[in-house]
Amino acid sequence: MATPVIIDCDPGHDDAVAILLAVASPEIDLRAVTTCFGNCALEDATRNAIQILDLAGAADIPVAAGAAGPLAGAQALGNYVHGTSGLDGPELPAPSREPDPRGAVALMASVLDAAEEGVTLVVTGPMTNAAQLFRDRPDLVGRVTEIVFMGGSTERGNHTPSAEFNTFADPEALDEVLRTGLPLRMVGLNLTHQALATREVVDRMVAMPHAVGQTCAAWMGFFGDSYHRVWEFDAPPVHDPCTVAALIDPGVIVWREAFLAVELDGRWTRGETVVDLHGRYPEEPRNARVAMTLDAPRFWDLVLDALDRLGARGD
Repeated sequence: MATPVIIDCDPGHDDAVAILLAVASPEIDLRAVTTCFGNCALEDATRNAIQILDLAGAADIPVAAGAAGPLAGAQALGNYVHGTSGLDGPELPAPSREPDPRGAVALMASVLDAAEEGVTLVVTGPMTNAAQLFRDRPDLVGRVTEIVFMGGSTERGNHTPSAEFNTFADPEALDEVLRTGLPLRMVGLNLTHQALATREVVDRMVAMPHAVGQTCAAWMGFFGDSYHRVWEFDAPPVHDPCTVAALIDPGVIVWREAFLAVELDGRWTRGETVVDLHGRYPEEPRNARVAMTLDAPRFWDLVLDALDRLGARGD
């Protein structure tokens, strides 16, 4: 049985690969894509999502725009990494359609209301849309099987020395979602920094004789240059597909149960995830599963095989 999924995202080069992986994989039943500010402004993220689905040959999957800024505080954008458009690099054809006029929260609610089974929410940007959904429709908490999100870290951050970008961009939203009691899986930088698009990985994309492979290779070129310039990485970590890969192949990631919280007030640490791996807060519940170890060769075989199937299907 395919897992029913909503992807809530801010595309983003790595979000793009996550969406393509979901579309390509029979294990995933992608029912909607919703967008948020984050890697770029909301308008850019929404256009990018439609163009990515067009590339995937999946124009039937609805896309709706959500939050243009956080629940509280100032807007932060990651376009210093992803470029002005959020998806700089190869030029894509103009979007084939307009986004769903209902908006992200209403589209998510519609999918959840209509589902005969629970739906997994994959969040690869700030948690704002999910928090707003549960504010507006608390009755839908029980319709979500789990939330798998890319964000946080058990170690250092990236947007600041202590905070990963998605958790920094709207820590209040993450805090609200943590308080719902929903099952959560955190895929943080400590895990995604094991998912490096090395020269070998990019060469395998280049060798694919179709638009999906060629486009992904060019995306990795732009993304890699940004990561080298900003953080001195020799190869870029492709964060977001790790969330989808975890649903396709449960053995690709080793998880650990932990108490998870997010810092809201620290002058230097706002947005930092507090991940108690060793029971130092015994009074707090273990409220999340935290990704720890990635089988990188297995992960890249899964991703690259899926991209190649998708591209061949479209040609």
